[in-house]
Amino acid sequence: MTKSKKPDFRPNEFVVYPAHGVGKIISIEEQQIAGLQLELFVISFEKDKMTLRVPTHKATEIGMRALSAPDVVTKALDTLKGKAKVKRAMWSRRAQEYEQKINSGDLLSIAEVVRDLHRTDDQREQSYSERQLYEAALERLTREVAAVSGVDEAGAAKQVDSVLVGRAA
Repeated sequence: MTKSKKPDFRPNEFVVYPAHGVGKIISIEEQQIAGLQLELFVISFEKDKMTLRVPTHKATEIGMRALSAPDVVTKALDTLKGKAKVKRAMWSRRAQEYEQKINSGDLLSIAEVVRDLHRTDDQREQSYSERQLYEAALERLTREVAAVSGVDEAGAAKQVDSVLVGRAA
């Protein structure tokens, strides 16, 4: 078993876990699992009412990271202003790509998904799967914008929404 570098995360710090988005480290605890003594990050995802335990030596390997810097958030919001880039591939293939981008945990990739799937009132209806992906990406984006900006999720949602509405105008 290779030991990767132990990340410098502290309790009460917000982190981004790729598959679940923004969570807060509650504590770092030791547990014996299958005869091995492991040090674990205990991460709480308040909105999902979920607690996750991640081995400290595996955190960076699985893509857990600190919140994005404010300039990355600005870049992500600028990404939303761009024109949607929709490939001419089959929906199932595009859906897989969108899903991968959302689960990558990369804020700019998530912003691209929001940009590409956003619909204004005068555009055609979204399919159920399209709407699901859009809402998942939008939620991840607003949660991280909220955590970085220090505003609540409603404030972050208004901020993101104003950028998307401004793009359409």
